[in-house]
Amino acid sequence: MPLTPLPAARLAALDAIAPAAPARLPLLEAHGRFLAAGIVASRALPGCDNSAMDGWAVRAEETRGANRDRPARLRIVDTVYAGHLPRRALHPGEAARVFTGAPLSPGADAVVRQEAARPTDDGSHVDLFVSVEPGHDLRRAGEEVMPGTPLFAAGQRVDATVLGVLASLGEATALVRPAPRVAVVATGDELVPPGQPAQAHQVFESNRLLVAALAREAGADVTHLGRSRDDEAELHAQLETLAPQVDVLITTGGASVGDKDCVKRVLTRMGARFLVDGVALKPGKPVAVARLGSTAVVVLPGNPGAATVAFDQFARPLLFKHQGVLEQRRVTRARLSEARHKQAGLTYLVTVAALEARGDGAEPWARLRPQGAGQILQNVAARGWAVLPAGRADFAEGEAVDVQLFEQPDFHPVEAP
Repeated sequence: MPLTPLPAARLAALDAIAPAAPARLPLLEAHGRFLAAGIVASRALPGCDNSAMDGWAVRAEETRGANRDRPARLRIVDTVYAGHLPRRALHPGEAARVFTGAPLSPGADAVVRQEAARPTDDGSHVDLFVSVEPGHDLRRAGEEVMPGTPLFAAGQRVDATVLGVLASLGEATALVRPAPRVAVVATGDELVPPGQPAQAHQVFESNRLLVAALAREAGADVTHLGRSRDDEAELHAQLETLAPQVDVLITTGGASVGDKDCVKRVLTRMGARFLVDGVALKPGKPVAVARLGSTAVVVLPGNPGAATVAFDQFARPLLFKHQGVLEQRRVTRARLSEARHKQAGLTYLVTVAALEARGDGAEPWARLRPQGAGQILQNVAARGWAVLPAGRADFAEGEAVDVQLFEQPDFHPVEAP
């Protein structure tokens, strides 16, 4: 069977899943989720004119010319705290003690901060040592947000700051897409659980934790972690049990065509419909994506380096689509720190350890790491993938290529063009 080019395979794989139905969650539970609908400000922020400082609410014109030698003296008629209303309006010659966030007294149009003032000994008046203009140290009603202002579009991730804004508007809940439920099953006779003794020919099983953590980083709720020997009946029983309980089922190992690589055979017998089976990609060529009933299935290679790349290119987009968004990474041009030879028919994704300026003002240099399907250290603290596209075998040192950056991606609603 011919291998599917990477761009076409990524597009075909997205048909394995649909966005989840929106759910209204309490704000803290909505943290990390994506908004299913836009948010419009329901009230002004701030809700009223208020003091930005501890100090004195005054009529600005009555401070004109005031200084340390000739202070402006005003009579104290009120004290206003945050969360309380002024008891009366200010008339000429009067001031009110105010604290940060306290509503502005009617008739006042400025605040003199407390460091620039001093009450008289009997507490009846206050001396002001500065001249201020109208609006000084005030926060005007609606200066940050006016009612009806569009704030967030559908697809916005609810991070801590978004959460704070929603709470400040009085929202107790948010309409979001729920987290996809994920099960991860690792396969292989050679696998030994960490913490148990292993012989030299055996392998400590790391993929379940690796893939589960990658799924969590993409917003998933990992509900099951399974392990199967290279035994078709055992694997069939596990997949049959787990698939109806989750939105996405991810297997690692047994993805190729060896005698004991049985994952795809088992899925086929279970009635899975394969959308992708083998991609012109390295590492990660054996990856497959299927639909088993209502569950999306991603078949990852067993080597951790290959599993990481295949998860990134196929499982991660499915998890985000379930949450109603498509991820768009930032791409930059960078020069290769070393020459690379590759198979001409495959797209290679090579780990970029760092982007380094060399002082010539041109594109940065992408410092590459050694690449191998079985290597796991290569992706620690990586900046992104250097993309060596299909159609060529050799790339020279200093040649500019695209680098997909991991940090600060954009997210767009699935329904958006």
